[in-house]
Amino acid sequence: MEAFAVPDIPEIGAGDDIAELIAERTTLRDDDVVLVASTVVSKAEGRSAALGDFPAGPRAREVAERFETLTGEEKDPRFAQAVLEEATEVIVAEPFMLTETAFGHVGVNAGIDTTNTGGDDLLLLPKRPSESAARIRAGLPTDSPVVVTDTSGRPFRHGQRGVALGWDGMAASRDWRGESDREGEELEVTVESVVDELAATANLLTGEGDDGTPVVVVRDWEFGDHEGSENLYRDADTDFVRQALREWEYES
Repeated sequence: MEAFAVPDIPEIGAGDDIAELIAERTTLRDDDVVLVASTVVSKAEGRSAALGDFPAGPRAREVAERFETLTGEEKDPRFAQAVLEEATEVIVAEPFMLTETAFGHVGVNAGIDTTNTGGDDLLLLPKRPSESAARIRAGLPTDSPVVVTDTSGRPFRHGQRGVALGWDGMAASRDWRGESDREGEELEVTVESVVDELAATANLLTGEGDDGTPVVVVRDWEFGDHEGSENLYRDADTDFVRQALREWEYES
């Protein structure tokens, strides 16, 4: 397969038409997958914010004070308030805030960015990334699937990698269950998260700094004839790691 960044995407502002900007700068095919960084989606959807929009309540001040006590680093309680308001659950409050968003993504600080914000204090994640992906896809001249991506860390590993937040026009996962391995053993649990793998591919080109390449096209990749699954986020009842973290207490 081939992956390439769409060139010359300008700084995005509220109300900008991302699909139009993409179509003006590259020729797409129906079987291309278009991967768009959540930062530009958020900017287009007006998800920039000022710290002053989040006056800190008692819980936020408590979190900020506890963070400073544990790490020796100052945490703005208004930022903590923004995280609390964007999260549906705070799974871990210290030494960092691990949260779940309304659309199911689990990550640090509800995915709120303080860099590449376009001049604002904060950049919040899109409210409903799969709906964002559907709007972008509807505006493209082709029937290309669209994936909205972000970067986040992974337990047990250093560093960040690209992940999918929302998608439209393709299944989230390839389901290998019921097929056989090379020794003829039936696969019972293997479900491949292809939207995450494509997001990670895109992140090799979008980068993490000032590259200014927030849109990547993956070409000549095929989903194959596997069954598809829309499940990406584990529900709390079957997420045993989350259940364990709820009972975990940080010891400095």
